[in-house]
Amino acid sequence: MVAHASQYVVSGEDSSSTLNDQQPFLSMAPAAESSPSTRETSPCHPLPLSPLSATEIREAARLSREYLSDNARFSVITLDEVCQNRAAIVIALLPPDATAHKLHVNLVTSEIRQLPVPEGAQPVLTPDDCHLAEKIVKADSRVRELISKRYGIDDIDSLVCDPWSVHVSGNYAPLSFREDNQAARLVQTFLYRRDHPVDNHYAHPIDILPVVDLNMRTVVTVEGIERAPPTLSSTAVNYHPDLLEKNEYLPTQTRTTLRPIQVVQPKGPSFTVNGYNVEWEKWSFTIGFNYREGLVLHNVCHDSRSVVKRASLVEMAVPYADPHPPFERKCAFDVGDYGLGYCANSLELGCDCLGAIHYFDAVLPDSRGEPYVIRKAVCMHEEDVGLLHKHVEYRTGHSESRRARRLVVSFIATVVNYEYLFYWYLHHDGSISHEIKLSGELSTNLLSEGETHPTAGVIVAPGVNAQIHQHMFCARLEMAVDGAQNSVEEVNLVAAEEGSHNPFGNIFRVESTLLRSEQDAQRDAAAARTWRIFNPHKSNTISGKKVAYKLVPYTFGAFQPPLLTTDDSAVSKRGRFAKKAIWVTPYRKDEQFPAGEFPTQSLGGDGLPSWTSQNRSIVDERIVIWHSFGVAHVPRTEDFPIMPCESTGFTLKPDCFLMGNPGVDIPRSVEKSSVCCS
Repeated sequence: MVAHASQYVVSGEDSSSTLNDQQPFLSMAPAAESSPSTRETSPCHPLPLSPLSATEIREAARLSREYLSDNARFSVITLDEVCQNRAAIVIALLPPDATAHKLHVNLVTSEIRQLPVPEGAQPVLTPDDCHLAEKIVKADSRVRELISKRYGIDDIDSLVCDPWSVHVSGNYAPLSFREDNQAARLVQTFLYRRDHPVDNHYAHPIDILPVVDLNMRTVVTVEGIERAPPTLSSTAVNYHPDLLEKNEYLPTQTRTTLRPIQVVQPKGPSFTVNGYNVEWEKWSFTIGFNYREGLVLHNVCHDSRSVVKRASLVEMAVPYADPHPPFERKCAFDVGDYGLGYCANSLELGCDCLGAIHYFDAVLPDSRGEPYVIRKAVCMHEEDVGLLHKHVEYRTGHSESRRARRLVVSFIATVVNYEYLFYWYLHHDGSISHEIKLSGELSTNLLSEGETHPTAGVIVAPGVNAQIHQHMFCARLEMAVDGAQNSVEEVNLVAAEEGSHNPFGNIFRVESTLLRSEQDAQRDAAAARTWRIFNPHKSNTISGKKVAYKLVPYTFGAFQPPLLTTDDSAVSKRGRFAKKAIWVTPYRKDEQFPAGEFPTQSLGGDGLPSWTSQNRSIVDERIVIWHSFGVAHVPRTEDFPIMPCESTGFTLKPDCFLMGNPGVDIPRSVEKSSVCCS
């Protein structure tokens, strides 16, 4: 879940050269907080607002410790984006009972306000929490004895503990094991064995499951010990080049047939960067980054006209389909449980990104309230993506074609076993796309008792099962199509029935339905439908239609089903957002996360289900689109030992927003360095 420690620079007393407080990490610029009916006069030029500097993180931690306790353990120190003064939102746990406290810390006046937190709420699991969980398991005498007696493993350093959040019903026994009735902060740890520091331990799963309480720093139960110990897989299945030679049936050395491909921009990139404000080919926007969502795009404008005020990936629901204990509760809400920002990689030049690249660092707090830097957390570069448009006048043979280019802003998060690659694309045709690529390693297990072939998975290596699962994402889009006040209509293509009104059988038409309220706007994507977000006060002078952007689902990958778990399951109770492709709400500053602010160990019902029960109007309002989409993953042997990237995503396309094709002014280009091999 956490990138390798060498990717980070931890700040301390001697780190002034690492963290320059005169140049804050980001220069974000959301507009001042306003009521939903307030019209913004200049959405492309909002008030300047930058995230917390290293000094501000330390100051927020210092003020919070004075208010709470010197022993406060910080889960969150992040910018309050809507406050007029410089301010931080702080979430901290206090030992020994480890109750969660949420504070609003005004960094200008030093004023602190206590904010409400639901009883028993568990904040995001930080990188420090995950390292602590593994440390607790490896030190536990019962675990050491069990793995020695059951599997002959005496070298505790060969044990690997993957930390997973716990999503269960309220009657799950470990939640109430403490005699003092204080909250348990649980982490379940799936175990593996590895014979080398870079050995693929997912080829060697162990079948017992310790559950840790981080508050008490103890293993509270070990599950799976009631069954006879199965034979552990010893087959070497590696992808690391240093260990290929140990493979028993996969390649044992790297291939030598590939010839280099070079991406060269001799005159540099076409974008300009001023702080963290970016301009590129009629586009302008500001880059943001935080512990939870990771990359955020603010104030996205095309040719000085606003399109999206704020865009980010705000939640994931990842259910596994195995009903055999203890896997019946194997699931994760990766954004709310771990924080994508906390899991961000330090990107590598020439591999993770190609071309003329601009990198952005990220500054985040550790559990002591000390800032640290993730170098190169965000990558920005241009890509050639084939033809933008082409036409040959067949009468004369004259051809006009133009190359398409897109601006790519990306980051990569490692969440335990999975890599999630998040890409925002801005295109010459005026569209905005979000693609998510999934890679990394499958979370594996041994067969359950009585199984010879897995009923809820696929054998991907000798004796190793990979379970069927889903990855359901939710993007949050604060729309501002040519202004703050927008409406949404659902658009379907409908074939006309046979009859006298359709004598040639060739009629199909567009059916548009205005979505008037939150309940109306809970829509699925089963039909070939799109959603048109339009400004009811502005019309296109050519078509006469209201200016709009339309959301087109599954423009990457293939169409996928919504969340497949039953409504009464632990996943569905927290992840109802993934049951529908689209939700629409009026903007409210506190409505940020579709499964609620604290999904870990919650009983569900928070977030979108609660907010939309009010059935508020979404006509001519400042609105938020919540789009759920995902991947249903039935593992293949080809996904092991490491998964080729699989994609999903969506596109926002201009729909009568512009006067015509915005790329007609792109000049001809000929790549003279191209060669012919025939």
